[in-house]
Amino acid sequence: MSEKRLPRYPAYVISKGRFESCLTAKMLVKEGVPFTLVVEPQEYEDYASAFPKARIAVLPFSNLGLGSVPARNWVWEDALGKGYERHWILDDNIRSVYRRYKAKRIRCDSGIALAVVEDFTDRYENIAISGLQYKMFAPETNRMSPFFLNNHVYSCLLINNKLPYRWRGRYNEDTDLCLQVLSGGWCTVLVNAFLIDKMRTMTMKGGNTDELYKADGRLKMARSLERLWPGVVTTGRRYGRPQHYVKDAWKVFKTPLRLKSGVDLAKMKPDEYGLKLVQVAPEVKSEELRELLTTN
Repeated sequence: MSEKRLPRYPAYVISKGRFESCLTAKMLVKEGVPFTLVVEPQEYEDYASAFPKARIAVLPFSNLGLGSVPARNWVWEDALGKGYERHWILDDNIRSVYRRYKAKRIRCDSGIALAVVEDFTDRYENIAISGLQYKMFAPETNRMSPFFLNNHVYSCLLINNKLPYRWRGRYNEDTDLCLQVLSGGWCTVLVNAFLIDKMRTMTMKGGNTDELYKADGRLKMARSLERLWPGVVTTGRRYGRPQHYVKDAWKVFKTPLRLKSGVDLAKMKPDEYGLKLVQVAPEVKSEELRELLTTN
């Protein structure tokens, strides 16, 4: 078996109130992917009882009431200070990662998925943010391109550390950051070839559920983004709740990808990164089959 492929950029998972249910950290530990679990000081002992202490970084602040934005900016500066060109930041409610292969969603190793995105991203000089699509938005009934260009990227982001922008506000900070970089002439890449299976917002205790989403938090989120981006973002209703909308569904951003000097895509050979399908008995039901498909 060849050596396991792992991401070379640091991965950070910010978590609060979920030391027993921090799904992303559990996934990364199980799959042997290096990461840093970022927590507030008052919760260090709880998280240290559930995860390796060497993986935990303690923030220099707590309970600011600003959601995860201060922690996200702390992570950015931490990665930048350590000399990294990019860093990963992952929500703490990701259960697993999937490879989308011939329209089928098949469980795969998260470290390989991150490594693939890194290699793709590093071929270009103007990608500000890249990341993985949600599994729920990549149904097996739909044809999809391997990636969407200049779109939103949520929950699992690879960020260029040298960007002049930062996380801001209190709500919808991921949408805002994508709009900042796209308006500045950079590109974003949402990868559909690999998917994250993420718990839906407000279905888990902890995190921002009580701090941001209670009462009319959804409406406040949409309106705050609309105020930041008048004429670009509007507020409507979707899935029976207030929701922000980006004008023309992001299609207004036309910046093309620019390859780095010396990169010749025509000379590159296909690379499966060690991924292999495992055959099982034909009588196994399709849903069970997808769970049994693994990687080498």
